[in-house]
Amino acid sequence: MKTLTGIMTAATVAALVTLVPTSASAAPQRCVAAAPTPDFYAAGRISTTPVTDTNSRCTTISISDVRDTADPSDTCQTFLVAVGSLYSDPVEACAGTRTVLATGIPAGARFRVLYQVDYIDPAPQVVAFKVWY
Repeated sequence: MKTLTGIMTAATVAALVTLVPTSASAAPQRCVAAAPTPDFYAAGRISTTPVTDTNSRCTTISISDVRDTADPSDTCQTFLVAVGSLYSDPVEACAGTRTVLATGIPAGARFRVLYQVDYIDPAPQVVAFKVWY
């Protein structure tokens, strides 16, 4: 898996994007929230269906309202974002705060949010969360 800690070139996503390896709080922006659906499980992570950023007023990808659907008291999980074939470093996000995964996201960028699962038996863990973009 490729890791990016600085700035990707414009050729990758048609503009500059920074994948943030720390759990900084999101600055107030006019971001919209969505609850993307799970798409597939691979290598200990669940990926969402692709999301296309259509909101030019928000340039971050953030996570909030995290909870394990089978154990609502479990409100933290490790997330990362994939833009094309580039992945951010994993960041822990918890309910009650909005955690930034990437900044400088241009409108029109397609991305996926992935989360690390804690268990797969009897079925892979399902984590509910909002993604802000």
